[in-house]
Amino acid sequence: MTRVVITGAYGRMGREVIKGILSADDFTLVGAVDVNGVGEDIGPLIGFKEQGILISDNLDTELQNKKPDILIDFTTADVGFLNCFNAILHGVSPVSGTTGMSDSQIEQLRMLCAEKQIGAVLAPNFALGAVIMMRLAGIAAQYFPDVEIIELHHDQKIDAPSGTSLGTADVILAAQSKKSTSQDNSIEKLKCARGANKNGIHIHSVRLPGLIAHQEVIFGGPGQSLTIRHDSYGRESFIPGVLLAARKVRSLKCLVNSLNELI
Repeated sequence: MTRVVITGAYGRMGREVIKGILSADDFTLVGAVDVNGVGEDIGPLIGFKEQGILISDNLDTELQNKKPDILIDFTTADVGFLNCFNAILHGVSPVSGTTGMSDSQIEQLRMLCAEKQIGAVLAPNFALGAVIMMRLAGIAAQYFPDVEIIELHHDQKIDAPSGTSLGTADVILAAQSKKSTSQDNSIEKLKCARGANKNGIHIHSVRLPGLIAHQEVIFGGPGQSLTIRHDSYGRESFIPGVLLAARKVRSLKCLVNSLNELI
């Protein structure tokens, strides 16, 4: 059985991960960490009976005493970076859906994984449909150089643009056979009305209550357009991808920065 500690356990995504791990027959949950809900049993937190696992606010203690194989992290960027760094130092493989880490932080984790020969998975989106959306965007980009991205998330999401939209832009830029030649002569009456701009790709971020995670990739060409859209209506949509990554991460000796590399 693969032993798992979850950080961000008290949060909405953390609770879904707890359910997923407890429901899987090849994992055993040995620890839960969060700054909220300290001392609470994780069972009633998700509508299960008591599990005998109390939320701790000390990751070092959990790593040293519980001897996990994997850390699953859904926190915030700086906290997630420190959690993953600490896990790798302890020989524990992190699987993180925390977005917003800087390129420098990701590179530090990559170098540490190489030094320790420990696998890690950092994925901006664990929904399998989102991964397929990115692959399809890469195919379309070979034929449609003009594209914009609209990403829509719940109003509690901190980082913008989302990690998924930035990852999608990277896929498109790598796949493009030619750059856009269309002229954008827009005059912005309000700053950033045309959204963020990543190497010529405009990314628009929407934050509203009631949303979970949604993205449209819109390609335009003479007399036509192509829209690729993915919607996550509930956080349970991410759990199959989290479990897939958790099952494969111990066989890795490096950091991978996308679920796409595992399927």
